[in-house]
Amino acid sequence: MPEKLLYGAAYYAEYMPEDRIETDMRMLREAHFDLIRVAESAWSTWEPRDGEFDFSLLRRVLDAAQAHGISVIVGTPTYAIPPWLAKKYPDVLSDTHAGPCRYGPRQNFDVTHPGYRFHAERVIRKLMEAVRDYPCVIGFQLDNETKPYDTCSARAQALFKDWLQERFGTAETLNGEMGLAYWSNSIADWDDLPDVRGTINGSLGAEYQAFQRHLVTEFLLWQRSIVDEYRRPDQFVTHNFDYEWRGWSFGLQPEVDQFDAAAAVDIAGCDIYHPGESALTGAEIAFGGAVARGLKKDNYLVLETQAQGTFGRLPYPGQLRLQTLSHIASGADGVEYWHWHSIHNAAESYWKGVLSHDMAPNETYRECAAIGAELQELSSHLLHLKKRARVAVLVSSRSQTGLRWFPAAPMGQTPEKNYSDFLRWLCDSLYRLNVEYDIVSDGSRDFSAYDLLVLPCLYAAPEDLLRAVDGYVRGGGHLLATFRTGFADEYLKIYHDAQPHLLTDCLGLTYDRFTQPEPGTELSSDVIPLPARVSVTDWMELVELRGAQTLCVYRHPVWGGVPAVTVNAYGAGQAAYLAACFDPDGLDAVLEALLPRMGVAVPKERFPLVIRQGVNTAGRNITFFFNYSGQAMTVGAHPAGTFLPENEPVGENAPFPLPPWGARVLEQ
Repeated sequence: MPEKLLYGAAYYAEYMPEDRIETDMRMLREAHFDLIRVAESAWSTWEPRDGEFDFSLLRRVLDAAQAHGISVIVGTPTYAIPPWLAKKYPDVLSDTHAGPCRYGPRQNFDVTHPGYRFHAERVIRKLMEAVRDYPCVIGFQLDNETKPYDTCSARAQALFKDWLQERFGTAETLNGEMGLAYWSNSIADWDDLPDVRGTINGSLGAEYQAFQRHLVTEFLLWQRSIVDEYRRPDQFVTHNFDYEWRGWSFGLQPEVDQFDAAAAVDIAGCDIYHPGESALTGAEIAFGGAVARGLKKDNYLVLETQAQGTFGRLPYPGQLRLQTLSHIASGADGVEYWHWHSIHNAAESYWKGVLSHDMAPNETYRECAAIGAELQELSSHLLHLKKRARVAVLVSSRSQTGLRWFPAAPMGQTPEKNYSDFLRWLCDSLYRLNVEYDIVSDGSRDFSAYDLLVLPCLYAAPEDLLRAVDGYVRGGGHLLATFRTGFADEYLKIYHDAQPHLLTDCLGLTYDRFTQPEPGTELSSDVIPLPARVSVTDWMELVELRGAQTLCVYRHPVWGGVPAVTVNAYGAGQAAYLAACFDPDGLDAVLEALLPRMGVAVPKERFPLVIRQGVNTAGRNITFFFNYSGQAMTVGAHPAGTFLPENEPVGENAPFPLPPWGARVLEQ
């Protein structure tokens, strides 16, 4: 783990329009940057021809960084192949569901290709030989935002067949587990397994996507084994895990099981991008940080986030500081911008870095310098900040795949929302209510550390997980589950007993009918104070109570009065159920009323005042106050303590101002 808070930027000397390494290193240090990430994008620079290596430019960067006291993370340059490699092996380009890739974009190759693996290993070894002995190199990044790139090559599908044989043993077992008899898809022999790209069977198709996620884990572990042969004991290994992309980091990454893949790293890293200017909320920072923190159950590094960012996201004055402290409040031990300078050509020319295209100091640079100076003062107080969330949100890659195969839409129509929408629906409501949460994987079975377990659309769940959930509630835990939970097993085969499978007693209800809400369907309650109109959207189940108490019902000419939100006493615990999706304001109202009944305190403060907490290495409580709005506010509810880095004492509940897009840090 780093010995201080790290603050820096990705640096690409190979992209520069002129030689300015010394100038850049001087400017970096003057802005209190102490970290750069290099090398991951430049395979064709380090190996311009097959077997011809030239790391002279990289060595110059490392020499200059060393001289200026700047630490370096070196990335393995394997995510963008050089043209000569594609020419040498035409089939190295990935053959996908959409057909063969063409050369040009990054991440367009077959990760299983032996030619790719040979050359990737060779360039990694040559790179490690060139850089490992530099004292300034503190760690290595494996590849870059690795995915399976939808490889569907004959080679990959042969490996998939081996994967199935290992798991199911016989073709007959596979037929039964996957329901392949449907439309005559069952096989009599493993060699009869057809090209998976044509399957109409969601179970088989989803299993191939699980196999593709496995390829990512295997690939990163393979790279880690090579790097381990060269790195010093004091050098860490990381990877920049990313998220489902909506023009910014939005949801759970569907192509990688990040909890499995994190076995390849010492420190989890992540890339978090988000809306900016007046659309900045901090919700993506909180969500992405919770995922990254959960991968190793420890602090993490933000290896990429925006400086000036893409068009329309130029940060207002103060927003860069607000964003940086928000990352640290989630448990980040370091923040790096992508990137140092704006690029003068190619695809990302208008994704601007700290410096603009004139490469001169600017307002963004000067704000970064002020942040860097502040982080130096805060480092001993905020490094390795430990979070104590009492709420766990469980995520499931197999459920995410299941909802892609069977979306909340009529057959043949494209849904408006997917798994990540429903996941963020809940997480963002908790965020607005200032209830902090952890993200845990569906590989977890022990939830005893939490007061509340949240299951967003746990569609595909093995029985041992559902039994663990049942036991957690029966033993005194609290559960909040949503529609489409406990519907199918891990292979997407629908359970054929009462839904939700194995949780009907726990939740005190069942259902066998569901539909898409018609326009005008609303949520109503005599128990919970709701906004005037709460629209029910996307999905609604018609539940039948088996002991649960009704909190909200549908307002509808036919389905009116049917329970929509329920709570049930079960054993020593309680379980609540949301049978439908509805407006965010309505969800905030429901959770505000429900959470205190389930052992979770809900602060009085609401977004845009965001409050995050942690405990530092000295055992002192740290409270962050963030104003995610363009209006000044006064904060009046807080403990006594000292504002950092000003060392300004403040009494309990003594009002203090928080400027637009402002942030303050209080140490108790």
